[in-house]
Amino acid sequence: MLSKDALLGIRVLDMSRVLAGPFTGMLLADMGADVIKLEIPGKGDDSRQFPPFIGEESMYYVNLNRGKKSITINLKTEEGKNIFKELIEQCDVLLENFRPGTMDKLGLGYEELKEINPRLVYAAISGFGQYGPYNTRPGYDIIGQAMGGLLSITGWPNSPPTRSGTAIGDILSSLFCTVGILGALKVRDQMGVGQLVDVSLVDSVFAALENIPQVYYVDGHIPERIGNRYEFIYPYDTFETSDGWVVIGIANDSLWNRFLKATKLGLEDDPRYKTNPLRVENHEPLRAEIEKWTKPKSKDEVVDLLNEAGIPCCPIYDVKEASEDPHIMGARKMVQDMNQPGIGTVKIQGNPIKMSLTDPQPRGPAPSLGGDTLKVLEEILGLSEDRFKQLREKGVV
Repeated sequence: MLSKDALLGIRVLDMSRVLAGPFTGMLLADMGADVIKLEIPGKGDDSRQFPPFIGEESMYYVNLNRGKKSITINLKTEEGKNIFKELIEQCDVLLENFRPGTMDKLGLGYEELKEINPRLVYAAISGFGQYGPYNTRPGYDIIGQAMGGLLSITGWPNSPPTRSGTAIGDILSSLFCTVGILGALKVRDQMGVGQLVDVSLVDSVFAALENIPQVYYVDGHIPERIGNRYEFIYPYDTFETSDGWVVIGIANDSLWNRFLKATKLGLEDDPRYKTNPLRVENHEPLRAEIEKWTKPKSKDEVVDLLNEAGIPCCPIYDVKEASEDPHIMGARKMVQDMNQPGIGTVKIQGNPIKMSLTDPQPRGPAPSLGGDTLKVLEEILGLSEDRFKQLREKGVV
């Protein structure tokens, strides 16, 4: 019988913390990998202290670490390092997001670990990558957004550079790292050896600028902040209604003609709007004309009328509206209930990857700090309960 787990049999040792690494581990766990989260004894992942809280449990931590096991090992002790190395022999993937050089200082860098397990896929997320003149600089999401170019093009013409409303640099690096891990596992199937997967926040953000750098490469023009509109297509923007905002996206002349027919704006013969390049050039007066039509109407009126005409249009949701939408929450299951021990039923975000045979889903609750240490070390390394008690008394686990 086919397993529902796409990554059945893949064991991941997840040393990462906060967001960029844990999101990668979450995706792998949702796809059925056995993800063992290694945390600092007595402290754990920093995000265990991040709000919002239900009781004493951080929902930030719970959402990103669902379906994982938690073990604690003190890697500053020799016994702890030895246990870690034994685990590495039995793992397929190591995931970490320390500053480059940190693992080497512990004697646990990629060059050392590949000697222990040549099949190991070592995945590292960092601010600037494992090599290059900036590789040892610290990096957070806002650093990635800033040096990757995203802040410079986000916001309005007269506003300062603006951070994305979410930690998109962390999420992008997580996605690229997940793709790299899956690719490295495929190569391992073919060649029998693992490799280093090196993902940088800055690289990830820069890659996500899509064709915007081409404007500079081709024309020498440095793209600037232009609000919500798109630089090459118009109308492709946000428009005000009587009770909120909508997005209208018209990407070609066929849609434009359909839009004119549906709205009866009477702009068919206006030479300023005949082609998309002309509409981009004259976006300011065109925006004013469109808002004369949208402002007296409600969001639902605009969206329903334009969608019925086959024109891309939607309301701008707040988090409540997005979370309660019947398509997002219901049909696509992007909001799910999960039983978290000690709390009860909690809401978490679903997995956006939908697969017909091996559908990724949350595989279980987030772990308590070190709650699986004995079980994992017993199952994988054959550690006895007495030996475990000795290690605990010495502060190794």
